[in-house]
Amino acid sequence: MVLFVVKWDILPQSIDDYTKWAKSAIPRELSVPGVVEFRAYRPATGSSQVVATYEFKDMESWAAWQSHKDIQQIFDELRAYTTNVSIELWGPSPVVPEPIRPGR
Repeated sequence: MVLFVVKWDILPQSIDDYTKWAKSAIPRELSVPGVVEFRAYRPATGSSQVVATYEFKDMESWAAWQSHKDIQQIFDELRAYTTNVSIELWGPSPVVPEPIRPGR
């Protein structure tokens, strides 16, 4: 599996617009083939930071998804509502290449 992690801060003046945009952006992102699982997180403290994680089968799946014109457009749109955008791409660990689920 490949993990694509995107973090950002929502601009204070854009929270309402961001929320509306995100509700339309997520289905558009997931309509492009490749994502195995999507999750989004916000701090328990209620700040306007966001972390989104996308899992892909392999690097080829991620690369095809990432280069799709619709995904490029969505990431361009994201910048209108956010600041401090960071992106990380994680590959499988050679020590733990498959998930370990305790008790199974």
